[in-house]
Amino acid sequence: MKDLKHLIFFENLLENADNELVRQAQAEGDLALGYTCYHVPECLLNVDKCFSVRLRAPNTGSIDIATYYMSNYTCEYARALVERGIEGGYQFLDAMIGVDACSMMNRAMEHFEILKINDKPNFFVTHCDIPFKVTDYTLDSYVKQMRLRVLDVLTEKYGVDTSDAAIRKAVAEHNEVCAILTEIGELRKQLNPVVTGYEFHVLNLVSYTCPKRLILPYLRETLEEIKAREPDEKNPYRARVAIVGSEIDDPSLTKLIEGCGALVVSDRYCFGSTPGREIIELKDDEDALRQICLHVMQHSECARYIADEKVLQRRETADRLAKEFKAEGIIYEQMKYCDYWGFERALVSHIMHDEYGWPVLSVDRLYNNGNSGQLRTRVQAFVESLEIKRIHKEAEKNG
Repeated sequence: MKDLKHLIFFENLLENADNELVRQAQAEGDLALGYTCYHVPECLLNVDKCFSVRLRAPNTGSIDIATYYMSNYTCEYARALVERGIEGGYQFLDAMIGVDACSMMNRAMEHFEILKINDKPNFFVTHCDIPFKVTDYTLDSYVKQMRLRVLDVLTEKYGVDTSDAAIRKAVAEHNEVCAILTEIGELRKQLNPVVTGYEFHVLNLVSYTCPKRLILPYLRETLEEIKAREPDEKNPYRARVAIVGSEIDDPSLTKLIEGCGALVVSDRYCFGSTPGREIIELKDDEDALRQICLHVMQHSECARYIADEKVLQRRETADRLAKEFKAEGIIYEQMKYCDYWGFERALVSHIMHDEYGWPVLSVDRLYNNGNSGQLRTRVQAFVESLEIKRIHKEAEKNG
């Protein structure tokens, strides 16, 4: 297929957290708010003159200094952020919005404060408690946390308008981003798609890491370009796979998987489009903040949620997406030392195979895995197994 017009530009935007569009927005007087987790409602960080930057640590090398502070049993994503912060990579931020979703990310946010990784006079780090299940009282607590520890602090420190009207305006912009990415993502259901998993991963990541008002024109143009795109005459991929698991912010991992012949058609992981790119439907006669918090809790697929209905929801979502996008197998991945997904992956990779009938590849990986020869070998073997299953199925059908 013909290369996307803005793909190289998008890839360059992902080379640094402080990318070209971030710098442009700040030069125009906007505030950069860093965050790491879906449980911080993205649209709340895009009210008034603010824009959200979901933090990554691209091109991470040694994380020895962060390991000294946090130990080598902490997930590499948390350590990579602290390492990049110590290097000065997050000096551009005006605030860091953290959540106590897991102990490791909590420690990372603590080190942002303790080590004073940003010396702007009004810079602040805030921590918010996140619920374990969806009930009326946990929703009440969640709404209170977002109001007191995020919105009110933004108003106090920077004079940000956090009114209901401002929140609804941010949601409308957020929904346009979601609608574009959902429409592009739906094209992956085609048997010979006009967009690859790698391209979609890049598009999704820039929507998380760039100011919405500046990235939207590029996303609109790219949507029209993809809709008019001609697919390859012959599908170059040998299998279709869905990915489920913990945080992936490095598109080179998707490139590795697709380089082994497996088209990535669904992304149910942290930093993916599920959850995160669902449109938020707001009622006019109810508080916008409360509706947003409920939306996040209901759509969250985080393994932090241990109530039976949420455990089942995660399995049903993985099964539904794999079926809808015509996947032939599921890759369950987990970053090393991720407590929640370590348990989830070990258990559910067997359940998805034994009870749901899916071929499953279970992967324990590093933060940056784009050049892993060991992972490449495992994915290649998985692709070959999917091909063999397809041959056997076709033989049974014809015989």
